[in-house]
Amino acid sequence: MLVPFRKMHGLGNDFIVIDARGAAATGPVAMSAARAAALAERRTGIGCDQLIMLEASATADVCMRIFNADGSEVEACGNAARAVGLLLGGEQRIETLGGAITSSATASGASVDMGPARFEWDAIPLAYPMDTMSMPVGWETLETPAAVNVGNPHVVFFVDDADAVDLARLGPVIETDPLFPEKVNVGVASVLGPSHIKLRVWERGAGLTRACGTGACAAAVLALRRRLVTGPVQVDLPGGPLEIAWTAGGTILMTGPAAHSFSGTFDDADYPL
Repeated sequence: MLVPFRKMHGLGNDFIVIDARGAAATGPVAMSAARAAALAERRTGIGCDQLIMLEASATADVCMRIFNADGSEVEACGNAARAVGLLLGGEQRIETLGGAITSSATASGASVDMGPARFEWDAIPLAYPMDTMSMPVGWETLETPAAVNVGNPHVVFFVDDADAVDLARLGPVIETDPLFPEKVNVGVASVLGPSHIKLRVWERGAGLTRACGTGACAAAVLALRRRLVTGPVQVDLPGGPLEIAWTAGGTILMTGPAAHSFSGTFDDADYPL
């Protein structure tokens, strides 16, 4: 069966988007970790950081399932939420494993209400209790990070120069540390101004990407919580900037671009379950 897809991206964080909702698809579309990883492979598949499945939802306008490049299914993806918001248009309530979010399409992307931030150690989750605003742990020169769950788990280190950190080497070490029983996304951030930070992210199950929307939410919220900046916060990622607004006790609003790259089809027989 030929399965239609769209290739989209948010600041260079790229996605295969498959609409599997009833008549919108050519037929039932099944997805597994093996199929998602094969489609995500850049040399032998279509290539992407994440594969997005749009399915019918009983509680929202659409259900968004998110598979990382390694095939693992995860709870949230901010850049994908903007891409889906742009694709569907208008205002959409989107069901995810991390909770319901709301997108509002703009001319060049979307604003997405990502829901609340959670700081409890068992909501991250961590393996044992500790202060998540200043964690008494470290990996080489990366020390005393902060942690937050913004639909998925993040740990962020505030450093003088985010570009100087060997995140390609340290990222997977921290991601898979036993402290994080569900693994973790790893960010390194530098404060550039009163409402401006720079961020690089090692994504759980995907590695280094040009942009991470939930990572930008996490870094901005934690910088605000530590009173390093005032909001709204501009977060500069390798692929470009996002704007994050948050006040304590409220939800996180992320605004930024998304784009359609191309459309195509693949034969599901070429990508076994």
